[in-house]
Amino acid sequence: MSDTQNESSKYDCLLLKNQLCFPLYAASREILRKYTPVLKELDLTYTQYIVMMVLWEEKELKVTELGSRLFLDTGTLSPLLKSMEKKNLLCRTRSKNDERIVMVAITPEGAALKDKALAVPQKMASCVKLSKEETDFLYKILYKIIG
Repeated sequence: MSDTQNESSKYDCLLLKNQLCFPLYAASREILRKYTPVLKELDLTYTQYIVMMVLWEEKELKVTELGSRLFLDTGTLSPLLKSMEKKNLLCRTRSKNDERIVMVAITPEGAALKDKALAVPQKMASCVKLSKEETDFLYKILYKIIG
């Protein structure tokens, strides 16, 4: 092997095509791009939508628990919750037991949005051309990556 070939193969690990992170990043951006017009009908961003999904399930929880569930830090979550509170989708209150703890709860308006959101998964399934088996496999692999 020549020095040029050694030099070239030495840097193969830095080629974009050899990076796992890049197709994950690009796929994530593509999925979010496809969600945007669907969620616009609900007046939600993708991040607001995932907050609502947790609140439709839990009704009320600590902001720190919400952040853990969504893999979001408080710096991202606080302004997001503030804007959603202005839309009257949720309310934030201090815990009666410990004022350091901020609770977030769904409002009746936020709960009513759940029925309108029923169409979102169906619309998104038609945008992502994967079989049920591929979807299930990808789901398992992605959750393995995020732990």
